[in-house]
Amino acid sequence: MKAVRYINGWIITVILLVIIIVVGVVIITQKAGLGQSLDITTTAERDVIGRIFIGGEVNNPGYYPIFPGDSIDDIIAAAGGLKEGAGLDSVELIICGENSQDIPQKIDINRAEAWLLQALPGVGEVKAQAIIEYRQQHGLFRDINEMKNVPGFGDISFENIKDFITVND
Repeated sequence: MKAVRYINGWIITVILLVIIIVVGVVIITQKAGLGQSLDITTTAERDVIGRIFIGGEVNNPGYYPIFPGDSIDDIIAAAGGLKEGAGLDSVELIICGENSQDIPQKIDINRAEAWLLQALPGVGEVKAQAIIEYRQQHGLFRDINEMKNVPGFGDISFENIKDFITVND
């Protein structure tokens, strides 16, 4: 008789454990959301018009695609933003051709905006504005050597940027 009670006790214990495990699995499954479908949507792809290297005091320096309508803020945001305490003068920008990773695309100094001119080596806000003012006062550049006439540009400054600029008409 004791053996029967002992076996019945184990059977009841096993049944209770099985019930607890089943209830636990049901609760965990419901909380984890298993069985629910997950919808994944993608955004429409935008046309890439070029690539830019952004370095200096940004959080994630490297090469990034340029999309139509991108601003300097968009490019800096793509690179993870500026490091704490950094300013735009500590950012390095190099525009690259579509099929190139390391060969910079030439910037048309007759059409480039200030932020793009600042992507040139050694050109900051002041020199970029000087280029724009020279362009407004004297008309379009006829030759890249005319950059030497812009206040703040001499032979050394010109040598640093001559391989990165053009004067397309």
